[in-house]
Amino acid sequence: MNKQKGEKKHPAYLAGLVGMIAESVLGPTGFIDDARRLSVLTRDNILEGVFSRRFDGAIPDTKNPRAVWEIKEYYGTKTFGSRVADGVYETLLDGYEIESARRELGVEIAHFLFIDDRFTWWKCGRSYLCRMIDMLHTGHVDQIFFGREVLTEWEKALRDLDL
Repeated sequence: MNKQKGEKKHPAYLAGLVGMIAESVLGPTGFIDDARRLSVLTRDNILEGVFSRRFDGAIPDTKNPRAVWEIKEYYGTKTFGSRVADGVYETLLDGYEIESARRELGVEIAHFLFIDDRFTWWKCGRSYLCRMIDMLHTGHVDQIFFGREVLTEWEKALRDLDL
């Protein structure tokens, strides 16, 4: 289920699909989709970095991940608010931190983003959608999966990872 309450609470369909496809490719222990764990970077069991936010998923683990993902699914909402803006800027922050890890620690981490809900992004938040496309061009996110692309592109992206 999503994290909402009352009438906005419903199954997290996109998150479910992301996890099911990841499991079909990586197996049940090949990834973490527990957003309660912070990702950390270590070398020789010495902590070198901690990400500011929790990712929705990490491959193969939250310790020294090779890939991470975030899921922004807003269907079920009837209005457009700051939660969407926060989500976009959180993704950008994550991108900056991943970029810093590449530059300062020599660590390569793929950064994936999943978004869904045409109403939220196309009708209400087109300017935020443009910011996400900018993140692709600046390298702050490696790939964005829009809605149904989770069914057609996610498995391929997982298989293309050099793990």
